[in-house]
Amino acid sequence: MPPGRRPPRPTEPSAYPAQSPAWRGRFPPPRAGMPDTAALAAAVAAPSETPEEMVEDVDEELESPTEEDEEDAALEAAKDEPSLSHLREISPLASWTVSTYKPGCGVSALLSPSTSQFWQSDGPQPHLLNIHFFKLVSIVKIRVYLDFELDESYTPTRMVFLAGSGMYDLTEFSEWVGEAPRGWVDVSLEGVGVGDGEVGNVLRAMVVQVRVCENHQNGKDTHVRGVQIFAMDERVTVKALRKEDAAGEVKLGGRGEEGRGLEEPEWLGHSELR
Repeated sequence: MPPGRRPPRPTEPSAYPAQSPAWRGRFPPPRAGMPDTAALAAAVAAPSETPEEMVEDVDEELESPTEEDEEDAALEAAKDEPSLSHLREISPLASWTVSTYKPGCGVSALLSPSTSQFWQSDGPQPHLLNIHFFKLVSIVKIRVYLDFELDESYTPTRMVFLAGSGMYDLTEFSEWVGEAPRGWVDVSLEGVGVGDGEVGNVLRAMVVQVRVCENHQNGKDTHVRGVQIFAMDERVTVKALRKEDAAGEVKLGGRGEEGRGLEEPEWLGHSELR
């Protein structure tokens, strides 16, 4: 061996079969404790389940209801309620924030159409839910979904509702007290507006705040499974006028001319404040 040159490093026997001299050095030698590649390949190739068991698993997945099925069922149930036939939900038009929440149980869970999801607070009382609209809206109905059988001590027993044009001029307009609610709870809007009759029950505000002040059995945190806010659906009024106009009972259009009924553009049906 020429002087000044190091002796070659001893290598372990190669675990790679049929390794030609041209491939030597391209792959590092296997270290002690590494799994056998042949054993791993055999384990991957061997199926863990028989074909019959795989077919049974697929059948169970098809029969079990998915989250999308639950959401569709919740939406269909809301459409079937006659009390909401003349209303339009404006909840998606607002910006929602909460004082505290558990991971995975925040605003997105609260706004989910499925009542199996819920907002869970994570802090001291009162627990706050703030709903910010981008312009003045006329609210005719507010309801909250609670379920005592599922939530028990997390169920609210006293909630206070406030409204205003901003966070610094909120005024209390309603209070709800209950013991074991299950389902949608309507918030009273009687006398919140200016005027008599139905006009006096319309809440005009840009910000609505829900305060959960007490829970069942003095529970600390709370569960709220849904909050919905509704305004009058102007499309229902237009359709009613159209029917009356077809019967000759109303005149649309100026200068005493009988209107033929206005066809509502499709874009007016979208949930967007204009």
